[in-house]
Amino acid sequence: MTMKVGMSACLAGVNCKYNGKNNYDSDLMERFKNDEIILICPEMEGGLPCPRIPCEIKEGRVIDANGQDHTQAFEEEALHALDRIKDCDLLVLQPRSPSCGVHEIYDGSFTNKRVPGSGIFAQKAKKLKIPLMEASTKKTI
Repeated sequence: MTMKVGMSACLAGVNCKYNGKNNYDSDLMERFKNDEIILICPEMEGGLPCPRIPCEIKEGRVIDANGQDHTQAFEEEALHALDRIKDCDLLVLQPRSPSCGVHEIYDGSFTNKRVPGSGIFAQKAKKLKIPLMEASTKKTI
């Protein structure tokens, strides 16, 4: 049975990460090769540049490495992406991302410290009751 799968674009090889690179995952692409895949990058869809200054979530706010608050932009970008995936059977998202992290995110100190939590897009996607799968763990919620 063919599914409609929303997927973080970086996992499919699109250079849309903050550093201008991607997180291509050949296992995921093989797993979903017979499904309809809708590529999403909430950050790029909302107009953020690539490359861009890295962001993390600190105390519920999206802050870049220079201390600038991008929460409003991330909220707006999430809404753009949600509209495109609202009828998907599954979302496969990039771990730890301030947009797409499902189970954990970086803590906002820019020291690679991880904490339980979800990115802005993932938070909103959970409300749609679409199953979410984090790419590296393959764990679905």
